[in-house]
Amino acid sequence: MAETLYPLQGKRVWVAGHRGMVGAALVRRLEREGCTVLTTSRTETDLTTQADVDRYVASAKPQAIFMAAAKVGGILANDTYPAEFLYQNLMIAANVTQAAHANGVEKMLFLGSSCIYPKFAPQPMREDALLTGPLEPTNEWYAIAKIAGIKLAQSYRRQYGANYISAMPTNLYGPGDNFDLSSSHVIPAMIRKAHEAKLANAESFQIWGTGSAKREFLHVDDCADALVLLMRTYDGYEHVNVGYGEDVSIADVAQMVADAVGFKGAITKDASKPDGTPRKLMDISRLASMGWAPKIDLPTGLRDAYRWYLENRG
Repeated sequence: MAETLYPLQGKRVWVAGHRGMVGAALVRRLEREGCTVLTTSRTETDLTTQADVDRYVASAKPQAIFMAAAKVGGILANDTYPAEFLYQNLMIAANVTQAAHANGVEKMLFLGSSCIYPKFAPQPMREDALLTGPLEPTNEWYAIAKIAGIKLAQSYRRQYGANYISAMPTNLYGPGDNFDLSSSHVIPAMIRKAHEAKLANAESFQIWGTGSAKREFLHVDDCADALVLLMRTYDGYEHVNVGYGEDVSIADVAQMVADAVGFKGAITKDASKPDGTPRKLMDISRLASMGWAPKIDLPTGLRDAYRWYLENRG
């Protein structure tokens, strides 16, 4: 395990975006670190407004920040609201980074997304694949904002010596996910479809695309564990991939979801809908070299996500 360079014990730690899936997982994980977790709601602090962010950081006095706040969504949402995805995520990244610098925050971790990599990046995707080719068109707006966030962290590190780092997680799922079919990612959408098909005694449920695209999925609690490790042990210019290290076809994931939900019918495919990027697998060798490995396999994680959905779908 890597040496601890920045102990969190006794620190005031702001989890920006604590009501999101990753933010909530970070709050749970930080309970074991002996730190004071700071949070602020969207109604209290509008992260797209610089004055709001400055006011909050100046008053709350965080020593470390996990920058997990973002406007997020799946292919449909990204394609439908490109201006919102680009503008809001740019503003959040810029405002929090500048407020951290202006108020002497000791360390910040910016949370990106694997969609920053080119559509046809060599697999598995290494950190140095960034900016080597065109992005996937259906989510390029979000990706560009996240790339800007990485570059902001790097620029403040270069110009001011700020201890700002970035982590790029793969596709995440688990407790706190968004199960709204109009804006959700693939796993929560499948869980909801399978559950509703089960309740209706339907013969099948349908997935988008051909099912051949391959994706990597990481349980959000594993992600939070990796992010805390990076905050404690990593102090580098380059961003770090956070993933499971293995990928699976969308068709196979759909079957795993059906098994987790207990749906016994067929799974049909709407090939008129886009598959998105053909394959997305992260090279996690940099993170693995720090002694980290995921603990939650996909079938176990899907059962956990379905359990959370059943308890919170109201």
